[in-house]
Amino acid sequence: MDVELTQSRVGGRARAPPSKSYTHRAILAAGYSDGAVVADPLVSADTRATMRAVRAFGGAVDRADDDRRLDVDGFDGRPTVPDDVIDCANSGTTMRIVTACAALADGLTVLTGDESLRSRPQGPLLDAIQQLGGRAESTRGNGQAPLVVGGGVDGGTASIPGDVSSQYITALLMAGAVTEDGISIDLETELKSAPYVDITLELLAAFGIDASETESGYRVPGGQQYERADPYPVPGDFSSMSYLLAAGAVAAADEVVVEGAQPSAQGDSAIVDVLERMGADISWDRGAGEITVRRSALSGIEVDVGDTPDLLPTIAVLGAVADGDTRIVNCEHVRYKETDRVSAMATELAKMGVSVSESQDTLTIHGGDTRLQGATVAGHDDHRIVMSLAIAGLVAKGTTTIEDADHVDVSFPAFFDVLYDLGAELERHER
Repeated sequence: MDVELTQSRVGGRARAPPSKSYTHRAILAAGYSDGAVVADPLVSADTRATMRAVRAFGGAVDRADDDRRLDVDGFDGRPTVPDDVIDCANSGTTMRIVTACAALADGLTVLTGDESLRSRPQGPLLDAIQQLGGRAESTRGNGQAPLVVGGGVDGGTASIPGDVSSQYITALLMAGAVTEDGISIDLETELKSAPYVDITLELLAAFGIDASETESGYRVPGGQQYERADPYPVPGDFSSMSYLLAAGAVAAADEVVVEGAQPSAQGDSAIVDVLERMGADISWDRGAGEITVRRSALSGIEVDVGDTPDLLPTIAVLGAVADGDTRIVNCEHVRYKETDRVSAMATELAKMGVSVSESQDTLTIHGGDTRLQGATVAGHDDHRIVMSLAIAGLVAKGTTTIEDADHVDVSFPAFFDVLYDLGAELERHER
């Protein structure tokens, strides 16, 4: 599907979808238990991959007709060897957290995904599982999927870099709780995207699991049981909210109010601070879970995305509208997502007339030298690239066409419906 957007003013109330990060973890935590309910989950292409994995390990996941709850019959900490290959599709989170789960089974599990996922790095996690006595191999010997994993890991200590993906740490913590000896993780480098591990610790506690940060990394004792008597409520997703808040800051006729913004451990709530620093008229009623933003004159700033990599596309678009330079630093790890998001944003914004400078670890948007023009841009099979370019299309002169825009299904399936309801002028065209 391609989407055409023309310069628009937006306004009104909108609700971002539930958090993808929390939903992934909640589904697998319920799978590790003997049964639990996940309330208000995000049901998307990525989270369906995690549901499939839980079923493959011997659990069951039943979706309510309105997708407002998932009833999970878990495998009680003892995953069985799947009957078939587990297809993680495009979900990097699924592949990583499921890889550690597969290491608990005595037999072997094969994991794969689409072309994009098969190009993403898994080597450090495979090495950690080998340190713990498991078998973990890349079939092509390049640290990328397809993967073969198993060995019945009982626990131990693993040393792992922290600057490639925090999902490795999440995977080991979640699996380590049900091992005999527990798992200690020693970080070899500074941890990037640390708030995502905070999300994991918060969710583990909600399922009765004790895990904690240590001087050298993290530790989860073994012999624990995942338990949750009440439905686990998934909070709203700040990564997805960032596009709606950006839309309000650059294109609101009056104001945009985003609902479902309850405080949580999500690092991407930093988008509120970023907008404030850029000069946006924005306020957050934390008690009500509502953020109100109005169109504002923005100024360029420097933003470190070491802990918030998913915000880079949104910030890049804000920089294109702002006066002066916006420098996004500490972003090399953002190159290893669904696509190289640093290069993708530089390439596509340049098509729209944006002046951009790119280095390995920095993306600079020269807003003062930019006049946004409509253009045909590529979505790079990446939901965050698509949604951020849609926000640029709201303010670009003329028409912006985003190719392969249906990839929003990964995290925000109703994104274009929400944008349309806020007043955006857009048309969808099936390819």
